[in-house]
Amino acid sequence: MIRYFSALSVVVAAFATAILSISCNRPKAFLREEGMIWNTVYHITYESEKDLSDSIISTLDMVGKSLNVFDKASLLSRVNESDSIEVDDLFRRVYEASLCINEASDGMFDPTLSPLITAWGFGPGHKLSADTTAIDSILLFTGIRKTHLNGNMIVKDDRRTQFNFSAIAKGFGCDMVAEMMRRNGVENYLVEIGGELTVSGHGPSGDEWKISIDRPIQTDTTEIHDSNAIIQITDCGVATSGNYRNYKKTDKGIIGHTISPLTGRPVSTDVISATVVAPSCMEADGAATACMAAGSEIAKRMLDTLKYEGMLILSDSSTWMTDGFRLMVIEEASVPGNKVRN
Repeated sequence: MIRYFSALSVVVAAFATAILSISCNRPKAFLREEGMIWNTVYHITYESEKDLSDSIISTLDMVGKSLNVFDKASLLSRVNESDSIEVDDLFRRVYEASLCINEASDGMFDPTLSPLITAWGFGPGHKLSADTTAIDSILLFTGIRKTHLNGNMIVKDDRRTQFNFSAIAKGFGCDMVAEMMRRNGVENYLVEIGGELTVSGHGPSGDEWKISIDRPIQTDTTEIHDSNAIIQITDCGVATSGNYRNYKKTDKGIIGHTISPLTGRPVSTDVISATVVAPSCMEADGAATACMAAGSEIAKRMLDTLKYEGMLILSDSSTWMTDGFRLMVIEEASVPGNKVRN
């Protein structure tokens, strides 16, 4: 989970609807929009002379109509019911990014796990089932490499293969709103959807954006926010993935929401939480999920291959950072027993 801070004092979420810039040379106002989309909350802060709320909503609706797995009328839902169908540019961009991350993560990021996600109680239908025979049979038709693009057509080797872009779509939504902002001449903005975010330029204080990254605390509530580190960044996307907030309790123990594409079962690796900074939030979102599924050794290689920056919080109470990520850190929490490694 990521929270974001004003360089002046407190959480940006405490800003009023419009925050006037402190500089006399900038007559523009920092405006704020927030709402619900895809069963999560979004917060957007941007400097502009005009209100872009209608454009924000229409952009998010456009992304949802293409990629929302919970919308039975979306393009993605139609893809899941077909063996071959024409897709739009939004689907293509997310599909191609998923292929790239899939390859760099040794197959540990895969958006075709929709039937498995549902089987474990996290996707549409929420049917919790750990029947070994059923899981093994589902693995026969999962795998993004069992699909391909032929022009504008997505083609599946097996009609039963289904996509779920939930691990990358929120990040892509941030990027699409950011693209809309730039088309409207907005240079300074922060777009956050469900904890994933895209930033550009500077915040109301004139400094780059300050982002607080939560320390993993497993809890039944989402109200606990204990900062592990604060980074200062701009012109990039950042995402954090972890099982400590999205899990289910069963009579056999806790089941995390990250599913292994290899075993078809909830994965348990040495990575408790992964934060990734990348050129786009779509890339950061997918890569953070891949880090959770792959474990630290593959995650480190993937970040190096893709030239992303990242921080991994590991099960032995240590924190690993890329050299570039460490340069972004402006404040780090002092946690008993925590060791920092590069």
